[in-house]
Amino acid sequence: MNPPPRKAQPPIFSPQEFRAALGMFATGVTIVTARTADGQVIGLTANSFNSVSLEPPLVLWSLSRAAASLAVFSAGSHYAINVLAADQKALAERFAAKGADRFSGVSFDEGAGGAPLLHGAAATFECFNRSRYEEGDHVIFVGEVERCTHRPGAAPLLFHGGRYYTEHAI
Repeated sequence: MNPPPRKAQPPIFSPQEFRAALGMFATGVTIVTARTADGQVIGLTANSFNSVSLEPPLVLWSLSRAAASLAVFSAGSHYAINVLAADQKALAERFAAKGADRFSGVSFDEGAGGAPLLHGAAATFECFNRSRYEEGDHVIFVGEVERCTHRPGAAPLLFHGGRYYTEHAI
């Protein structure tokens, strides 16, 4: 009997094929927010959110190592994950754009560690920045949820195949 391999075989697909295949997994859309050490608010659109554990309450999300905000999220004690509702598509697009004044005119409350909690979100998770794992070209953040809220009946904003969707079957 042969021992199991210790290393994965090289991929037999292109990065474009991999990205297209990943795009077939429909996800919700979030905006992850935090406050810098000098008090500035930051945020970005992410669809790499998932639950990890109920006890303790843990969630995860990932961020590219090339992201300008990586140092802030890595060093900060808290961040908030704002799960977007269907009527927040424009907000998702704004927070995904480079160079945009992301918080101009955006209503929010201050959460744990000063992280912005966006008004109108379908759900919010206020997280202690528990741990980080470097894998490939991303850093995986695991947050311990200190507080969460949700808006019953809110329709979710969805992302699939590189497009946002604001309607889903009921």
